[in-house]
Amino acid sequence: MTPEHLDMILKQAQVKEEKDGFRVMPEGTTLTLHVAHGGAGMSMPRVEAVKRDGDLLWVKNGKKEMGAVVTADVFAVLVEGTAGSPTRRPGFGS
Repeated sequence: MTPEHLDMILKQAQVKEEKDGFRVMPEGTTLTLHVAHGGAGMSMPRVEAVKRDGDLLWVKNGKKEMGAVVTADVFAVLVEGTAGSPTRRPGFGS
């Protein structure tokens, strides 16, 4: 994926930029990044914030765990949820 493709997706998802440079998803929405390199693929679900730094794409999830991938290795992005809706927690209760 090119940086321009990623920027268009994030614009459509209505992200907000924070002081630290991370672009944060609206409340109730997350991203799933699909990444592949050298024949191996993986998914990065429940991403709540992203930050581009050169070729790297830094990501944070709801637990504030961080990871990084090469932007060119991202081949698909899924925007999940609806802005303003409460985040669904695991389990049967609300």
